[in-house]
Amino acid sequence: MASQDWFDKDFYKVLGVKKDVTAADLKKTYRKLARQYHPDSNPGDAKAEAKFKEISEAHSVLSDPEQRKEYDAVRAMGGGARFTAPGSGGGQGGFEDVFGTMFGGGAGGGRQSYSYQQAPQGYEDILGGMFGQGGFGQTTGGYRGYGGPTPGRDISAHTTIDFITATKGDTISLQTSEGRTIKVKIPAGVSDGQKIRLRGKGQASPDGGEPGDIVVTVSVRKHPVFERDGLNLRVTVPVTFVEAALGATIEVPTLGGDPVKLRVAPGTPSGRVLRVKGRGVATTKGTGDLLAVVQIVVPAHLGGEAKEALERFHELEPKDNPRDELLARAKG
Repeated sequence: MASQDWFDKDFYKVLGVKKDVTAADLKKTYRKLARQYHPDSNPGDAKAEAKFKEISEAHSVLSDPEQRKEYDAVRAMGGGARFTAPGSGGGQGGFEDVFGTMFGGGAGGGRQSYSYQQAPQGYEDILGGMFGQGGFGQTTGGYRGYGGPTPGRDISAHTTIDFITATKGDTISLQTSEGRTIKVKIPAGVSDGQKIRLRGKGQASPDGGEPGDIVVTVSVRKHPVFERDGLNLRVTVPVTFVEAALGATIEVPTLGGDPVKLRVAPGTPSGRVLRVKGRGVATTKGTGDLLAVVQIVVPAHLGGEAKEALERFHELEPKDNPRDELLARAKG
């Protein structure tokens, strides 16, 4: 809703910008002034606090396209609009006269009619907003108190961390576009693409309200060995044909720790998962396991004796075709 005292306030002059200033330049100028006069930067300085409120009010109006349109129209009326009250001897009333009459402030409380001359574009929009679209019950944010203080805006940020930091958790430092350094606590088990909200670390409110937040989106670098599977860690472990066929005890790596020994049972097929309890991701919600996926490795080159030994084995192994069941299922 337009404010009557907009006649006397040059918000463009307060911010030191031209009337045709773009939204981006307006925002940039306001940020600079807000940092300069913010009470936190000038403790106990009443003049700085008053200046901060003044630029906050100006920005609150000019940054809102609708309010800025109304403000420009009201300011234009101050120089060009005139209202003539019949029977008043041709005297010209100003904005206050009009509104005083509208709300019962006319002389003697009498009913008066007014003719409007040379109304600037936008004046009807103001009255429409006051009596129709907006209504007196409408509340808005802003320094003037309609609906309470305006909360500061949230700031989006992004950071990339390594796999072990995401798994174990850590505290890192980030620098904002304003040059501030902030600490971000990375919780253990954070996943790729997860967002972390830092309460009260965003933009300051223009009128003394709560500051906004910083929302940090986390990207996690791939690990050359391990993959996340919820709270579990998955690792592919190569096993020789002989180890898989006859059984063996093998070593399996762990994330950030010493390898553990696992027993591979005789006849273990490729793809079987061997589980190590409690060696996954540890969080406040629980601890996962280490999942070792067996991958049977076929030798790329065989010597003469090894090849002969395999041929003799082939003559002795069961003659069942391991693909019979697959072919049968494919036929339906």
